[in-house]
Amino acid sequence: MSASAGPARRTAGVVVGESPLRIWGLTSELRLQRQLRRVGAVDDASQAQRLVLLRADWVYDDALVRGLAGADDDVALVAPDGSVVALGVAASAVDAAALLAERRAPATARRVTPAQMADGYNDVLRKREPPYLMPLVGDDLPAIERRIFAGSYKGVTDLVTLYAWPRPARWVTRQCALAGITPNQVTSASLVLVFAAMALFWTGHYAWGLVAAWVMTFLDTVDGKLARVTLTSSRWGNVFDHSIDLIHPPFWWWAWIVGLPAAGFSLPEASLALTVIVAGYVLQRVEEGIFIACFGMDMHVWQRFDSRLRLITARRNPNLLLLSASLLAGRPDLGILAVAWWTAVCFVIHGLRIAQAALVRRHGPLRSWLSAPA
Repeated sequence: MSASAGPARRTAGVVVGESPLRIWGLTSELRLQRQLRRVGAVDDASQAQRLVLLRADWVYDDALVRGLAGADDDVALVAPDGSVVALGVAASAVDAAALLAERRAPATARRVTPAQMADGYNDVLRKREPPYLMPLVGDDLPAIERRIFAGSYKGVTDLVTLYAWPRPARWVTRQCALAGITPNQVTSASLVLVFAAMALFWTGHYAWGLVAAWVMTFLDTVDGKLARVTLTSSRWGNVFDHSIDLIHPPFWWWAWIVGLPAAGFSLPEASLALTVIVAGYVLQRVEEGIFIACFGMDMHVWQRFDSRLRLITARRNPNLLLLSASLLAGRPDLGILAVAWWTAVCFVIHGLRIAQAALVRRHGPLRSWLSAPA
């Protein structure tokens, strides 16, 4: 469903009822208020053209709240048992809050299921999954928090983030949420570790440098998940986190090369390796930008091949795996050469994918394999 054309409507959000339970450290009312504000809803309904009403004893996927706010007509979101659990109606609807408290809807409201309200494709998180709608019950709270955390995770990313980090990251994210630690504080800690890893690599202390680097990558997973599950994402936090992610990897690989003599190794091809790594990293980012500009989507969500390549493409975490393996084998010099070779190979593959996409587009617009209904 799409929002109406023309001037933006003023939408007010209303939380109906209450619940004593907390989700990721937040009261249900506060969580729902934050969700409503994220779709542009205000607290004051006096001048609103539309109302979005949510019951406090239910947990809603963000996509459902967006759908309620953006619908063109009166809609009632129904649970699997057929009861009404949320409304998106014109502000003139009579007794909407009272009706929702009784799990009923105005006669004019069209009943929709979660699947009808949102198709489950999330372009930002690069995945498709059914939107969740869960009753807020104390016995189910651990499962509810697990589902919300899973919903905060990117579907297309590297293999370490996708397979190794979820379980420990969920535990650490919960501790941070309960302690009141903010996502930006976690990001600041990861920035300290960026410099620590670089200094340790520079001086040939590779083992400790890898410890710092891997902890940094773990915190890089935690800060984003913490922001999403506590609904505290901000423009500055997004810029802060992504700026660090974008800038630091080439400096780590440079420091690794500089540290080789201190660790007792030499690399005659050091200048060439560094040039390939840095140029390849920058040019791959350029390729990704070209793909988005030309085809309107992230390169790694076009076809299933691209999503699988993203698991191991020459980004920070796969490169760290190569360097960790090389250190265990006692040859950190070969590890950085492997990073250079893999960077060059991935650059060529991405260039070929751009060319292939351009050929495919001659027959029609490109579409992500994730956007097609399962």
